[in-house]
Amino acid sequence: MYVLRLANSGAVLDTVIAVGAVGVGVVLGVYLIVFVVDSITWHLAIIPLPVTVLWLYRSWKVRMVGEAWNMVLPAGGMGGEPIKAVLMKSHYGLDYRESIASLILARTINLIALVFFLAVGFVFILLRPTLPMSLTAPAGIGLGMFVVVIFGFFAIQRWQIASRVVGWLSQTAVGDRIKAMLHHVEDMDHRLMVFYTQWRTRFVWAVVLAIGAWVLCALETYYAAYFLGSSVDLIDAWIVEAMVQMVRAGTFFIPVSIGVQEGTFLVAFTALGVPAPVAIAVALVKRGQEIAWIVWGGMLGIRHLLPEKCSVH
Repeated sequence: MYVLRLANSGAVLDTVIAVGAVGVGVVLGVYLIVFVVDSITWHLAIIPLPVTVLWLYRSWKVRMVGEAWNMVLPAGGMGGEPIKAVLMKSHYGLDYRESIASLILARTINLIALVFFLAVGFVFILLRPTLPMSLTAPAGIGLGMFVVVIFGFFAIQRWQIASRVVGWLSQTAVGDRIKAMLHHVEDMDHRLMVFYTQWRTRFVWAVVLAIGAWVLCALETYYAAYFLGSSVDLIDAWIVEAMVQMVRAGTFFIPVSIGVQEGTFLVAFTALGVPAPVAIAVALVKRGQEIAWIVWGGMLGIRHLLPEKCSVH
């Protein structure tokens, strides 16, 4: 509400209404494509499942339900991941270990792609000399920190560092307490390492698709601004989306980064010369799209409560 007051709430609401049915349809359509692409990315990480239209549809449905919970639970965007694993097990017979490994892989792939997206966004920021140093400096620092964290997250999986650490701890004074964990950690580490080393084609395609999904997110922001009467180009939209995603990553403990996301849209768009009411209107259109997906995912979740059984075999 504070952000709305800053941007003149009356003007913001008038601008939001101006998006029209066509604009809403285009924004939702682009986001649907994003979601389908992300679902394919996750599916590629589920080695036992065949890559067919039917199985891709099933993965998409499960992801719709899980992501709805990810958006609303204050669990760092991870609250819906156990739900995905449970649904894949109860409806399609997928082993929990396979589900958990695929979810870790999908999250890692998504973050690797986000690093690329943010890096290109930072280059675009540097090509906009009109942007203030107060905006470019934090963006550069944030990108650097993000790269280090994501590389560390990937390295732990690729070189089985977790197994090494747990194995070392099992030989210490507290070893008896964690020896029971060692087998499970080694098993998970092995599954992750096998995907990176023996399923490289799937890995590469998954990263490429994930990068494409982030680019489509920028396109979604562009269309939202376009139908609201703004003249921003795709590069501007990429800059804004990159800044929003960086802030969202840093505020993962806030459900859907409520308030923070809107403030980032306001700061980023106004720095590019977009009027404040339009900036907040874009944020509200994007927020409305998220609400629509939560409702859709919730409806699919209710359907998943009904008996349905299909083995991966």
